[in-house]
Amino acid sequence: MKRRHLLSLASAPLLAACATPTVPTVAPGEAALNAAPPAPAASGASALPPPPPREWRAAWIATVANIDWPSKPGLSAEAQQAEIRQLCDTAVSVGLNALILQVRTSTDALYESKLEPWSEYLTGTQGQHPGYDPLAVWLAECRKRGLELHAWFNPYRSRHSTAKSPVAATHVSRTHPEWVKSYGDQLWMDPGEPAAAEHTLAVVRDLLSRYAVDGVHIDDYFYPYPIQDPATKQEVDFPDEPSWQKYRAGGGSLARNDWRRYNVNTLVQRLYALAHEVRPGTRVGISPFGMPQPGMRPPGISGFSQYDKLYADVELWLREGWMDYLAPQLYWPRAQTAQAFEPLLQAWRSLNPLGRPIHVGLFTSRINDTDRSWQPDEVLAQIDIIRRVSPGSGHIHFSMAALSQNRKGIADALRTQSYAKP
Repeated sequence: MKRRHLLSLASAPLLAACATPTVPTVAPGEAALNAAPPAPAASGASALPPPPPREWRAAWIATVANIDWPSKPGLSAEAQQAEIRQLCDTAVSVGLNALILQVRTSTDALYESKLEPWSEYLTGTQGQHPGYDPLAVWLAECRKRGLELHAWFNPYRSRHSTAKSPVAATHVSRTHPEWVKSYGDQLWMDPGEPAAAEHTLAVVRDLLSRYAVDGVHIDDYFYPYPIQDPATKQEVDFPDEPSWQKYRAGGGSLARNDWRRYNVNTLVQRLYALAHEVRPGTRVGISPFGMPQPGMRPPGISGFSQYDKLYADVELWLREGWMDYLAPQLYWPRAQTAQAFEPLLQAWRSLNPLGRPIHVGLFTSRINDTDRSWQPDEVLAQIDIIRRVSPGSGHIHFSMAALSQNRKGIADALRTQSYAKP
């Protein structure tokens, strides 16, 4: 995922915000989705007891680079399925009620797909069938345990820096090389290529039409995090000149950064409408970088601007309701004042006029064996803040490995303290 960038990005210089591009303001079906529920009928003298408290407790299952599952590429189908069962058992024993499984790491698939090749993180070879359908097994095992399962897609990345296998003949970099750009040590589909966006939407539609997942989830990788030229130390611009020139030749009038934001805005809006069209009741979640854009931040908060660098106008998406939950990655300790946890949570709540649930992303994997490790108390204290500031919402742990390995006793602490009550 994106976590290795965070400490350096937090101190990146601020940039001036650009004008918000114009996009359609209401997604198809938005009015119905936002309609207030009918008022309950009068119940007479004996009122029903209040419902039990509901808190969404989730963890990301990262498959890229085998972060969480499978533990390494090339395991037998039986061994991979045993790991699925063990992770689901751990989730239940700790006290979680949802898992977010990465099913598309880099225009690949961890499920049966005719649109993209099998992920190399399963067998070690991209395009090689693992001998079973992983997503079907994940769904079945989650259903047995009462766990929600959300399918996590990366919308644009096409090859990760950890990839070792040759790309399959059916990979988009081979079938449509005109969509794919090299940026640093990775490949990315160009968000400015309309056909590339159509392909991503087709992938989501295909999965939702065949798998009864509870949600669709995308993270903070829209345009890639910027890299520097090693020689000049200057930031390298994303190489989208051909698609930019096509846009201009077609009469487009937006400035380049606004055009990039428009590309992402359009994908997010269409993805939200598509998910509710294909599988009504599906929840669409987005987990962006944890800081709002400059000008919308609390006093004293500073750092990287996803609005200016990833071209992600998350505030617009919240205003328009193009998601069913927001999971901002608040991956900093409480004492880090420039990225202070509670003020950032309050800021996202203030930017949420439609009252979408905010399920905070927690950096639980910072509990590790390094000298920069967090202690479990940091995560438990952040959960306490969420409950106090945003009662009845929830949170997501990045990532499941920290819990399955019970690093420094974090799983035990959650089970006996934060999650002592269901």
